[in-house]
Amino acid sequence: MKKILLILLLCTIAVVPFLGTFDYNTKGEPREAIVSLTMVESDNWIIPRNSVGEIAYKPPLFHWAIAAVSSINGKVTEFTSRIPSAVAFILLTVITYIFLRRRSDERTALFTSVLVFTAYELHRMGFNCRVDMLLTLFIVAAMYGLYRWYERGMKGIPWVAVLMMSLGTLTKGPIGALLPCLVTGVFLLLRKVNFFKALLWMMALGLLSLIIPACWYFAAYQQAGDEFVQLMMEENVGRMTNTMTYKVHEAPWFMNFAYILMSMAPWTLLGLISLRWLHYSSPKGIKWATIRENTSSWLRRVHPLTLYALTAVVVITLFFCIPECKRSVYLMPIYPFLSFLTAKYLLRMSQRHSCPFGIYAGFLSVFGIIIALLFIALKFVALPSSMFHGKNAFDSQEMVSNLSGDNSIVSWMIILLTLIACGLWWRWRRQHRGGQPALQAIIVMTLLLYLCFDAVLKPSILNAKSQKHIAQQIEALVPQGQGQLYEYIEKGIQAKGDPIHYYELNFYMGDRIDNFHLRKPQSGYLLIGDKDAELRMAEFQNEGYQFKLLYTSGQEPVLKQTLQLYQFWKL
Repeated sequence: MKKILLILLLCTIAVVPFLGTFDYNTKGEPREAIVSLTMVESDNWIIPRNSVGEIAYKPPLFHWAIAAVSSINGKVTEFTSRIPSAVAFILLTVITYIFLRRRSDERTALFTSVLVFTAYELHRMGFNCRVDMLLTLFIVAAMYGLYRWYERGMKGIPWVAVLMMSLGTLTKGPIGALLPCLVTGVFLLLRKVNFFKALLWMMALGLLSLIIPACWYFAAYQQAGDEFVQLMMEENVGRMTNTMTYKVHEAPWFMNFAYILMSMAPWTLLGLISLRWLHYSSPKGIKWATIRENTSSWLRRVHPLTLYALTAVVVITLFFCIPECKRSVYLMPIYPFLSFLTAKYLLRMSQRHSCPFGIYAGFLSVFGIIIALLFIALKFVALPSSMFHGKNAFDSQEMVSNLSGDNSIVSWMIILLTLIACGLWWRWRRQHRGGQPALQAIIVMTLLLYLCFDAVLKPSILNAKSQKHIAQQIEALVPQGQGQLYEYIEKGIQAKGDPIHYYELNFYMGDRIDNFHLRKPQSGYLLIGDKDAELRMAEFQNEGYQFKLLYTSGQEPVLKQTLQLYQFWKL
């Protein structure tokens, strides 16, 4: 119990204090936060509409969680909107340790929890206001529950697993129930369970998990009717069958494997280095009978937990090779299981060879020292603006300015601690040449580098991309109650799906931006990009509109255009 509380405490300290240190800087986070904001303001907790009249694209559990947390301080903020993902991330790390500690040795369980916490994709999404981390928690928890049910002889109904699948479905749709049942069903077949028995069990558990979400789906249909049905079919059926009316995130099937390599960073690099010391023999010839015999023999002797983890990784990865839409977050449920397999491999390797761990630890220490020295150097060396070029020149200059201006005690403490720890590695290496000490040093340096990134680098880098200050400037020119704001985005008008809006600006201005194209208002204030203005302004004037320019974002682009604010009226 003490170790569980310690893991919980360390994860909380490493995550929660830094959730509100950086502003929204992509469309995804404010889009989800606006749903929760709309729920609270409209008192519609089923399927609210935002200021441009669109309904939410996903079920409401994640947004309910944000609203519940935000009710404590009475306002949806960056910090409160990221709490559900952070809690899910921390709980995923903890329950993985608990699950494995009872079925494996202590070292493997601890190391796996470290890998879960430091796998790049999971760590990144643990700090984001997106539904994917909460969905991952429920899917993985359901799979843990189904494996526990298998261990007990498949007796009774695994109600905890059913509840987790229900919550997963309420987070992002039926995929929350489909994946656990699919993985467990394949695993049961590999364990020689009767096909029809496995099929009927998985169908029954899947249907049970849909009872609670069905209540929301019915209520949402009552409110939004065919619009809701079309959206649900588009997002759930169309995405998997490649029949969506619009294309988004299209990529070839092998892109999923590139995502896995990137998402398991930094441990991917250690795994690749260790291949040099991996012993294997090349087959002299392929004989399918021998392959079948060896596979059958392996399935009989392999530990069920290892087989379950491998099944989860393979089945989920292949499942998401089917749709044309490929995103790294879709594969997030595999990473706790892949972390377990990776931990077993690296721990066994560390007992046989110390060289790959020494090489990798050296790389981490050099990387950490460089980052720390660059941070310190920026305090004393002013970089000329002439060295920043290209379309991202403004953002790059802002990042450097933010980093050079960060003189907080916390940032300096973390940077100096990282510098000292990475520097001490070389002294430690002379004293400890075994694999285990090197592995411990790797874990310490990895955690410190993540802390350095989350607490120091990320806020400075991401805040340079934020549009919060633009929203504040517009809010000062057009305060709440003075007039209605409208947007016109040509790409948003032309898009068949995945709508484009000024999500960041809209959130920071309290969801008050309406759609100029749909409303055709008599007066108000218009937000439009300079290229869109050049394309459409003459047409609007022919319709009787008069415009007065009030504001421009200058060199700082918004949706790749210079943002302009006009006051308008129609004659």
